[in-house]
Amino acid sequence: MPSPTCPKDVAVLVLNWNGLELLRSFLPSWVKFTPEEADLIIIDNGSTDGSVAFVQEHYPEVKLVAFTENYGFAAGYNKAIAELDYKTVVLLNSDVELSDGWLREPLELLSSDPSITAVQPTIRAQRSPQDFEYAGAAGGYIDSLGYPFCRGRILSVVEQDQGQYSTPVDLFWASGACLIIRRAAYLEAGGLDPVFFAHQEEIDLCWRLLARGGRIVYAPSSTVYHVGGASLSAESPRKVFLNFRNNLLMIYKNLPAPRLYTVLLLRVFLDFLAALVYLVKLQPRHCFAVLEAWRCFLIKRLRYERVRGDNLAKTTAQISPDLMKPYSIIVQYYLRGRKRYSQLPR
Repeated sequence: MPSPTCPKDVAVLVLNWNGLELLRSFLPSWVKFTPEEADLIIIDNGSTDGSVAFVQEHYPEVKLVAFTENYGFAAGYNKAIAELDYKTVVLLNSDVELSDGWLREPLELLSSDPSITAVQPTIRAQRSPQDFEYAGAAGGYIDSLGYPFCRGRILSVVEQDQGQYSTPVDLFWASGACLIIRRAAYLEAGGLDPVFFAHQEEIDLCWRLLARGGRIVYAPSSTVYHVGGASLSAESPRKVFLNFRNNLLMIYKNLPAPRLYTVLLLRVFLDFLAALVYLVKLQPRHCFAVLEAWRCFLIKRLRYERVRGDNLAKTTAQISPDLMKPYSIIVQYYLRGRKRYSQLPR
């Protein structure tokens, strides 16, 4: 199917693969709250559940790009963004509900400062609308060992949104649940890494954006509502595997030596401790998922040497300790009992 023309500057892109029920639930909010200055485009990844026919029959005004095969999450977005010539693109998960005016502040931030390359709105839980949502909350950071966390969500503790994060701030990473980004910056940084399959691919992309001198900013007055876990449950050993493996690959791709080797040495201890905890909790599949993540990382690391060299060669900016925190979130959470962002060291 031919790609739609691009008379507007902004495209809201929703990647779909056999997500007919999600389309039934969330497409009405996408249509209602996509502003006039943006095109809503469904990117279908070779669905076989009638998704394409549903959009064509019930929402003929919605633009549609239908691939003939499933390219996966990262490669699907990469292909679509390369083909669609918009200045700004929104990567929107298919289980996100929009709200009135959600795109206003992100677009204002992008237009106000050319150094801002990506923006994240406030992400709340669709099933518990006063709470932040796990995958993004009020914007993300990573600690000194590469573990990600958010304002409003430290490890498993999620806060209620009471306006405590009500000002725009710079972030280390913006959630892929709703990522507003300059298309040129996305393409220049290489887009999402298809090897990751799922989880933390947006953090890896944001790391590259920062290393090239870009900024990622939180837009507090913009709010979307994310279901989360629509593809993999938080209890899934597969999700444990992907999170650990992808996090290690991300660190290897982006962290300069000699710090890289110090971090990996400490991560061996902490990740194997996590595997032991899973075993003690009678979750052997989760334990083996951590061990398999390390095995897979050590194999794939050899194939990433050129990618790592390219990333480091294109690095033009030092990442601030305000974004890559100089402490361990594991120590702060488990040993010092600091389970809210406001309690962490400044």
